[in-house]
Amino acid sequence: MSNIKAYLQLTRPANIITAIADIWAGFAIAGGSLLVFSKLTSVVSPPMFQDLLWLTLATIGLYGGGVAFNDVFDAKLDARERPERPIPSGRVSKNNAAWMAFMLLLMGVIAAWQVGYLSALIALTVALLAVIYDYWGKHQFILGPINMGLCRAGNLLLGISVVPLMVSKYALIGLIPLVFVAAITMISRGEVHGKNKKALIGGFGLYVLILTVVLILAFTVGNKGWQVLPFLILMSSMIFPPLVKAIRLQKPQLIGKAVKAGVISLIILNASLSAVFAGWKFGLVVMLLLPISLWLAKKFAVT
Repeated sequence: MSNIKAYLQLTRPANIITAIADIWAGFAIAGGSLLVFSKLTSVVSPPMFQDLLWLTLATIGLYGGGVAFNDVFDAKLDARERPERPIPSGRVSKNNAAWMAFMLLLMGVIAAWQVGYLSALIALTVALLAVIYDYWGKHQFILGPINMGLCRAGNLLLGISVVPLMVSKYALIGLIPLVFVAAITMISRGEVHGKNKKALIGGFGLYVLILTVVLILAFTVGNKGWQVLPFLILMSSMIFPPLVKAIRLQKPQLIGKAVKAGVISLIILNASLSAVFAGWKFGLVVMLLLPISLWLAKKFAVT
């Protein structure tokens, strides 16, 4: 049982739930939620719902495989800085972890292929971006956060690909998770040693930018500003207090808490985007993922 838990730790289960939220938000942006849950007939459209399930499975594979590869490439570094992690602790061999990561990524691409070639192409791109980040991107001061942000942007587009024609129409929406995740990546730079005040302040600024952009979208797309505002207030209450404390004291453990809050808040960001395009009810559907992620965050590491 402990061995199974070690393999699960490699996939960051709480984070995978946030990736599922990307897919559901993309589904809402593409209009899938309106097609699946018809107000007139109250009948679920089986083909569209099936596609949503395939894409949900795809992101589980892509995210799980991507973060597992991160531990594979960081095995030597973790042996010094995080010896409790599954690979340096000896609970999972490096080779077994690499095979699991590869198979998860492959599963993600194959699952996306069940929806269509465009979904498979996006999934393959996300998989490659994840491996590039794990091996090279995370060591780059500027390109690293962008690389990680592109993974999240691709994941949102993967959800939108449930309606292929909508991918090009809403491609720029991908900039929202890109910038948000870039901010989290910047903040995480001091998670081990602390003392990264400039990066923390930069992350704070990017958070403010994203909240502003989503609020503007809410009032201009379908005039749902007042429906989206509660989601943004909740997100603000989650991301800013730990970040302000981290900026003030610059201690690694506080920075870790700020990173954790940012990662989990991706669910609220996706709920906000869902509310913008599909109304507050579908936003609440996405929010149902939040307690699941918070519960898993108590059982498994988020960062």
